[in-house]
Amino acid sequence: MGARRSTTTAIVLSGVRCTITYLLIPILTPFTGMLDMIGAPLSIALSSVAIVMGFSGVRRFWLADHRARWAYTNFIGVVLVLLTVGIVFDISTIMGSPGHAG
Repeated sequence: MGARRSTTTAIVLSGVRCTITYLLIPILTPFTGMLDMIGAPLSIALSSVAIVMGFSGVRRFWLADHRARWAYTNFIGVVLVLLTVGIVFDISTIMGSPGHAG
């Protein structure tokens, strides 16, 4: 049961992150300049939590000797790569922002 809950939480969190990052921020950015400053850090925070939840889910699947542990491990591996690419992109966005001194 714990593996399923952890998996569901990781997937829901990833969906929330995608909705905020790719839907809400682009739609709301023209209306307020503040979203530019919080968009990337919020995405990084949500992605980081999703990564931790993904690892937790994989661990629980393996501890439970679940029959789908290899399939889930491969799935989460792909998700983790995508989340990591997103974090790198967000960090580069922050580093390249006009207000950043560096």
